[in-house]
This record gives sequence, C-alpha cells and structure tokens, in this order.
Amino acid sequence: MTSRREFLSLSGAGALVAAVSSGPAQAQSDNERPTRSGDAAFTPVRTLNGWTLPYDMKNGVKEFHLVAEPVEHEFAPGSRAVCWGYNGSTPGPTIEAVEGDRVRILVTNRLPEHTTVHWHGIKLPSGMDGVGGLSQPQIAPGETFAYEFTLNQHGTHMYHPHADEMVQMAVGMMGMFIIHPKEGEAVTVDRDYCFLLHNWALHPGSYRPDPSIMQDFDLWTWNSKVFPAIEPLVARAGERVRVRIGNLSMWNHPIHLHGVQYEVTGSDGGRWPRSLWRRETTEIIGVGQMRDIEFTAVPGDWAFHCHMAHHTMNAMGHGLPNALGVDQSGLDARVRALVPGYMAMGQRGMAEHQDHVDMGHMPGPENTLPMMTGAGPHGNIEMGGMFSVVKVRDDVARGDFTDPGWYQAPAGATAARVSSDPTLGDRAPRRS
Repeated sequence: MTSRREFLSLSGAGALVAAVSSGPAQAQSDNERPTRSGDAAFTPVRTLNGWTLPYDMKNGVKEFHLVAEPVEHEFAPGSRAVCWGYNGSTPGPTIEAVEGDRVRILVTNRLPEHTTVHWHGIKLPSGMDGVGGLSQPQIAPGETFAYEFTLNQHGTHMYHPHADEMVQMAVGMMGMFIIHPKEGEAVTVDRDYCFLLHNWALHPGSYRPDPSIMQDFDLWTWNSKVFPAIEPLVARAGERVRVRIGNLSMWNHPIHLHGVQYEVTGSDGGRWPRSLWRRETTEIIGVGQMRDIEFTAVPGDWAFHCHMAHHTMNAMGHGLPNALGVDQSGLDARVRALVPGYMAMGQRGMAEHQDHVDMGHMPGPENTLPMMTGAGPHGNIEMGGMFSVVKVRDDVARGDFTDPGWYQAPAGATAARVSSDPTLGDRAPRRS
C-alpha cells in the first residue's frame, strides 16, 4: 500500500497537494463543503465509505494521480482480503470535475501485472479510452501513463481496467467519475451520494477473492462493504437527496428504497430532461449501467437495499440441502464432535436459532461473516450484503453526515403486539 512519502515521490506527482495521501477520512471532509468551479456551483458528492481524489492545477489542467496497487481491505469486521485497488482503497477514490474541464490523470502501476484504465461512458479521443492492445500499450509494472482529455459532458460515470479485466475487476479495481454540469442544475440537490455495486467470491478460510467464479458469489457489496459496515445515508427532513449508483458486478440489481417514491433522473448519459423523470420504488440497474435517483427526505430510518434476497446476505452457501420441516433433534451435538460450533438450522426457517447466539447471528468458518448481521433498536435486523439505512431527521445540520443513531418514532407510531398465541408456529400443514 502506498505511503504518503512514496506517493508524493511518484513520477509527475511531486507537486500534488499533501491531501492526496492523507487517506479517505481526511479527503472525505472536502465533500461536506459547497464547491464552486468557474461558473458552476455544485454540491460535492459524498462517496459511501470512500473519498474524493484531490487534484493539482497545472497551467489550466486539473491533474489527478491514481496508483493501481494491492490493498488490504475489510468488508466488515471479521472479514478481510488482499484485493487490488487504487490509492490504498477499493473502490478507488472518486474523481470529481466539471463539464468543460481539461483533466490529466497520471496512472502508476504497482500491480504484479500490466493494467490500463478505461473511463466508462466518457466521450474522449480513442487513444485515451484505455483498452489495452487496442487503443494504447499496456501499462507495465512500475510505469506511469498520462491520460489527458477535455470533459464535454456531465453525468455519473465509472473507471476500471480494460486489461485482464476478469481478474482485475473481480479483485476490486474500480471507481466513480462524477462530472457536474457547467451551467449548474435547474433542480438543485442538497445531498449527493454515490457508490458502486460489486460481488466477490471469498471462500471460507481464504484471504484472496477468486476471479474464476461466474455466479456463486459469497459477498455482495456497496463500495466494497457489506452491511452493517456500509455507512448510512444521512439527510435532513425536506432536503432533496440524489444517489448515484454504478453497477460493476456480474449481476443485475433491483435497488429498492423504503418510505418514498423516488424519481429516476439520470444515467451515464447525464441528468435526463425533466420530462423523462419517472417515479419508482425499485429500479433495476444492469451490469455496466449507472442510475441516478432523487427524493425528498422524509423523517425516519428507511431500509435501502437490493431486492434480491440472497444479495442481502453474507457468506452465502450454495447447493445446501433444504431442511425446512425436517426434525433435526440431537443433530447439533453429533455434528459438533466433527465440526466445532456447528448449529443445525432450517426446520422452522433460517431465523430459528438467531436468538441463541451472539447478537443473534450464527458464526461461520474463519474469515467469514454471519449470513445475517446488524442489530437495531428492536432486535436483530437480519440483513447483510447490499443493505443500508437512509436516516432522516428534523434536526440534522446542513452538511452534517454524522450517524444520528436510531430513529425515535412518535408515540403510537410503531407496530406493536396486540395478542399472542405461541402454538401457532407448530400448526404447519403436513403431507398426507
């Protein structure tokens, strides 16, 4: 992983501001301040669990520096892996600029193999498109290449390799590229979030993602994190919130937000004309696509997740026997003699034993996470993977992204028990 001194000594990088190597925590604070670039005023993007890449202005050109390198990454406490990314993180830092800017992006390769960078969805000269062997030579280990072009569009975009793509993307090489419109926006937003959808095959006990998996993934992530490690999206009641979502996984994702009907307002083609905006509560984001959604924040804690149920679980197992309705009395003790910590599950559903282990979540093998994680104010949330919470409060200060804790609903506004019959759960239909 690149240290500050090493980063500033890279070819062409000596004049970069010190903030470049300060890491995600410090760089993200820049996202919280309103920004003006030339004639364009915009709300900076906040990258969930990430940061925005600073730049150095050189003779009218915004110069950025990306370092492709191995990184040690934590998906959530209890699960780590050696991945590949940029500037010490996966995904890499968000590049943020304004329509009309001239940008120069220096890419240094510290991987054990060659690489390139493709600027996904961005209009530019063919020689800057980043497809190894087609539009440019490969960037060999130890080399630095310069990409330079003018941004003639606005919208939500991505960057990723177009060299040994199956491996390099599978192990984490990707990032967001946001271009704000030069003339501003007729309908402004108060908060602007972004994240990337991805999937990983991190087999039990292993510490490197497996690039050979096509479908049976173990972890489904937003910005390479799984719930409950994914940051909440915080807003003040009444604010207009935009969320920019890119999909560099190998699956399509129906992204669902509770509590509001959001508007789908844009893609990697930019913000659409308002006549094309449409109201949804679930939007499918296909592989390689971008979508922008916008909504007016309503007080509460609102679930925000992929609506494929197995994408909101961790450490997924595949091809397991269906144990629903099967009497497994005494099985636990017999199997634990061979597999310590084993717990039989499934006769009455996956939640059967959830209240009898730490935080209600069944542990797994080394370097794996429980399938269902996270505890809320009313018990276990029983989610993982692509799940987070939109937290909206009346008293959140503008530009404050601090987690406000759990929502306190007004008296009488929470579903509550009105009767109880513990025998109902045993009245399952039986085969004649």
